[in-house]
Amino acid sequence: MKDIILDTIKKQLDERMQNAWTAMQAAQASANSESKSSAGDKYETARAMGQLDRDMHARMYEQARQERTMVERIDLTVIFQKVAFGAFVHTSMGVFFIAVSIGQIRLEKETIMVISPQSPVGALLVGKQKGDEFTFRGKTYQIYTIS
Repeated sequence: MKDIILDTIKKQLDERMQNAWTAMQAAQASANSESKSSAGDKYETARAMGQLDRDMHARMYEQARQERTMVERIDLTVIFQKVAFGAFVHTSMGVFFIAVSIGQIRLEKETIMVISPQSPVGALLVGKQKGDEFTFRGKTYQIYTIS
């Protein structure tokens, strides 16, 4: 099941990268197409806003690209004794895959939360073992399995 989860994550990151790239190109084209008008300040403001949009989308693209690179490094053959990057964790709170922050995915009638080790729940899980407990928002949960 980890391989299916990993493929789903990769597809979502690829989609994020493509969307960010397309938006970045559109913002750049928009900034480049602004023409000088009698209101010179309006022209400069529009170009600056277009450049800011382009830069924002470039950052989003780069973040998705870096996350995709991190996901590529996950070794599906590793059997985890403790929760770490790449672990699949069943808990009394739910099922988690520790990778990058993608959010909820649904596979084979099961909801899996794909979270980063730095997320609030991820930070609580990292380093824990099967049978350990963790407390989140005042409730205590137990780790059933780690794979």
